[in-house]
Amino acid sequence: MGMVEGWAEGNAMTLVTQAFFAQKGYHVVTHKAAPNLLLASMDNGDTDVFMNVWLPTTHGDKIKPFKNISSAGMNYQGAQLGLVVPTYVDINSIEELNGNRAKFDGKIIGIERGSGMATYTDTVIMDYHLQYKQLNSSMIAMASELQKAVHEKQWIVVTAWQPHWLFGRFDLKFLEDPKKVYGDAEHIETFVRKDFDQDFPALYHYFQQAFFEKELLNDLLTKMEDSKNKKETAKEWVEEHQELFNSWWDEAITS
Repeated sequence: MGMVEGWAEGNAMTLVTQAFFAQKGYHVVTHKAAPNLLLASMDNGDTDVFMNVWLPTTHGDKIKPFKNISSAGMNYQGAQLGLVVPTYVDINSIEELNGNRAKFDGKIIGIERGSGMATYTDTVIMDYHLQYKQLNSSMIAMASELQKAVHEKQWIVVTAWQPHWLFGRFDLKFLEDPKKVYGDAEHIETFVRKDFDQDFPALYHYFQQAFFEKELLNDLLTKMEDSKNKKETAKEWVEEHQELFNSWWDEAITS
């Protein structure tokens, strides 16, 4: 199973799936690479599963060149990226940012320069004629700034996405994006290599059933973020939600 460094949502879903499959007697190996490399590896038959394909926009063009991969099912609905503020901030749209520039100190707290999120946000600043500067650092630095602002009830706007552990820890909301620069809400699908359904039919049917509701995934991501041993946390989380995992497995067996 493939994972991408820093992609918390897919990695969390992969680790709990690995822990559950271990209960069923399967030995699952995980490895990390860039998404393009993982998709190519699946296309070549070297990687079996990747649980973090965002569609229709984010990865839509990335999967087109590969003919030997396919979706096993949707595992999350309502994935979204954009500008995010704490819920106590009483504006609701990107179009309201210029009128409140002083409260935000004219800053959008971003993540790494070169990321898709940073590129989208540059476009947002231009398209909405925002009198703001995007300050790029790291996801960790952004989260630290957000935590400090929430603690002090200060106004802050950050670049973020859902699902993410931030939404499990803080009360946050997306600012409306009327120009759709960030795109519409997306969903996440599990992709598998060609013939995976024939080689591992029970596991394939499990992936057809497995679906993480928003609050459920927020809880998992928060616990993973606080964990010093993510594989052990994944094992414990599966045990806490054993009935849910069993239902996905039972549905798979009877499908």
